[in-house]
Amino acid sequence: MKRAIVIVIDSMGAGAMPDCADYNDIPECNTLANVAKACGGLNLPAMRTMGLGNLTNVSGVEPVETPCAQYGIMREQSKGKDTTTGHWEMAGLVLEEPFKVYPCGFPDEIINEFIKRTECGGILGNYPASGTKIIEDLNEEHQKTKFPIIYTSADSVFQIAADINVIPLEKLYEYCQTAREILIGEYNVSRVIARPYHIVDSKPVRISKDRRDYSVKPPKPTVLNEILNNNGQVIGIGKIEDIFVKSGISHAVHTGTNLEGLELTLAAVRNELDLNSIKLIDNENIAQCQLIFTNLVDTDMLYGHRNDFEGYGAAIEQIDAFLPKIMYSMSDEDLLIVTADHGCDPTVPGTDHTREQVPLLIWSKNIEPCNLGIKPTFAYVAERIRSWLSI
Repeated sequence: MKRAIVIVIDSMGAGAMPDCADYNDIPECNTLANVAKACGGLNLPAMRTMGLGNLTNVSGVEPVETPCAQYGIMREQSKGKDTTTGHWEMAGLVLEEPFKVYPCGFPDEIINEFIKRTECGGILGNYPASGTKIIEDLNEEHQKTKFPIIYTSADSVFQIAADINVIPLEKLYEYCQTAREILIGEYNVSRVIARPYHIVDSKPVRISKDRRDYSVKPPKPTVLNEILNNNGQVIGIGKIEDIFVKSGISHAVHTGTNLEGLELTLAAVRNELDLNSIKLIDNENIAQCQLIFTNLVDTDMLYGHRNDFEGYGAAIEQIDAFLPKIMYSMSDEDLLIVTADHGCDPTVPGTDHTREQVPLLIWSKNIEPCNLGIKPTFAYVAERIRSWLSI
């Protein structure tokens, strides 16, 4: 059975896009290169041999004369610099109109409708903020009022944070589902995100494994749907299920850490993943092809948005150290694609995503290594998947 494995290192951009100024980003943005420089160099032997150092100047990752993989750069054609837009384009769906952003917070008509429908009594926040900072700032008031904390960023997101001992997790999810129903049409927000936390040693700490993203459903079929329509399976690992609102996904499992995502990906490659326990749809046909689609979010969520370049660098090194296990376990019928969905440079001012091109590394035991150059769209990933799986 032919299989494609796509690993998205969330926000590992590789240089500012030509139109970065339209997104209030500076030309110096380069998440991968700037993180490597700030860390005094990165140790990435696997991605180095694949050609990562041939794409951009990455301290500690020198170019190699004969990379073992196909390597290149992809530029985003869609308007935006968020997770949903990037992943949808990888799956072949290019957005002509960007999602709406709310740099000054959400208007009264949205907030009032949210309070009315949820009967939450009121809200706290409603301004752009770092997630860790706003819960530190507003936690005391949250404990007193029991109101959810709402915030946004430069991206199209409506984020709801709550201490799960104040607002139970299922109630937080209900709040998010209500917000998702409101934020369509003229409001057109990409994602509503549940940000649960609890108190540890008198400090609020986010619970990564219980984060949930409530995205807009893709308006058109993607390569994921095409795979299912051709008797294939699509296994979403991490927040893939949320990004595509289950559309085109036959199996899904959420993760709490990058390491868990890597281990699940390896188990899937080795055919050791219990698919019955994570099945979303019933299909008695024997799978003719398979896509394993993994998002590794720690680079973005834990380090990019928190301006933690050291943590970011360590996370990339952890991924790199795991890649040989996946590659060694692949069969002749498997294709591996390693890429990213946008940037989030922790070394430049601000805590938001950055409009960047992304690296592209493609490896299989049966393809000829080469320089792919610059591809004008992330949809090149969908093209390669279609070609490899013959759909």
